[in-house]
Amino acid sequence: MDLLIINIKDLVQTRTKKNAFNWVAGNNMAMLPSIENAYLHIKNGIISEFGMMSNVPEVSSEIIDATNRFVLPTFVDSHTHLVFAASREAEFVDKIKGMSYAEIAQKGGGILNSAKRLQKATEEELFEFAMQRVNEIIGFGTACVEIKSGYGLTIKDELKMLRVAKRIGKETPLTVKTTFLGAHAIPKEYVDRNEYIDLVIHEMLPRVAEEHLADYIDVFCEKGFFTPEETERILLAGGSYGLKGKIHANQLNVSGGVQIGVKTNSLSVDHLESMGQEEIDALQGSSTMPTLLPGAAFFLRTSYPPARDMMSAGLPVALATDYNPGSAPSGSMPFMLSLACVNMRMTPQEAINAATMNSAYAMDVLDTHGSITVGKAGSVIITKEIPSIEYIPYAFNTDSIETVIIDGVIMNA
Repeated sequence: MDLLIINIKDLVQTRTKKNAFNWVAGNNMAMLPSIENAYLHIKNGIISEFGMMSNVPEVSSEIIDATNRFVLPTFVDSHTHLVFAASREAEFVDKIKGMSYAEIAQKGGGILNSAKRLQKATEEELFEFAMQRVNEIIGFGTACVEIKSGYGLTIKDELKMLRVAKRIGKETPLTVKTTFLGAHAIPKEYVDRNEYIDLVIHEMLPRVAEEHLADYIDVFCEKGFFTPEETERILLAGGSYGLKGKIHANQLNVSGGVQIGVKTNSLSVDHLESMGQEEIDALQGSSTMPTLLPGAAFFLRTSYPPARDMMSAGLPVALATDYNPGSAPSGSMPFMLSLACVNMRMTPQEAINAATMNSAYAMDVLDTHGSITVGKAGSVIITKEIPSIEYIPYAFNTDSIETVIIDGVIMNA
């Protein structure tokens, strides 16, 4: 489908090819290029051209009038656990009563609770459950999503999760990347933790690679879960199968995960609620993207990642939802923008850069998504009539999205 969007109040995140294929860092995160009174032409699902209305081309296309509306690239959610069997609202009540994340996990809740439920679900049931969330996040303006395993914790069930995630990428408009997270927790039946780690490395990984089910490998590097040494061993094993690293790092404690991520040249280190100067220094000069998940900090009532300190040090940061049933049951990227602005003191411009350009880097889709650039995917959000782009994170409980277009196809209107 060819689309010509005209009379755009402000076309946001416009990047030329010269500056559209790298992350945005430090002070540059406050800069969000845009064109007022603009048009955007999408041809065969790809951005063909854009510019000021005074130069609008005469083309045979379906026309959308975006008067008083903003247009920006769709969001990229580079960290989710979208495939799960059931919600965990009972644990939500436990948290309200004062139990910590670690205490809930120790009594069989948390990740192990989700694993127990997922193991009972069929592949078809998991797909049907996940599709409800897929439709939800598309409505929130997300067109690219990373989906992790990690609630299976057996060979059969980890493969089952990854097959469902791959199927989502084939049967929906979403661009999907999949991550093998067999090292999410140690099942209680393993008295010797090394026995489970050997299972992950020597039995799960070969099967995942054989079926081409994953793009990345992830480890929950955290006290009570996997040590930095174990994390490095698992990541290197994944690398031998061509899987790039992504690490759950420094969520509950300063875990050493950031340093391991840099050492192993991981694509991203995610969470980072517990960060010091040593971790910031470790990221300097690396190719590893710090990815912040404010939904988890909000839901668990923990400290937020020090986004301002990282940007002041010249680092980039990305934003993602961490959508999962236990610690971040929300797939709303607009809400992540609000949390980033309110609780991490990011400006709206910084938050949008983090949720588009930098999250696209963290998902390795920056060549096709993350900005309004000729040749990139024709995947955009058209807002409702709102006064400014800052209104999206400001009005945190208002649906500011009117239309979502993915690869030139109108998903809703």
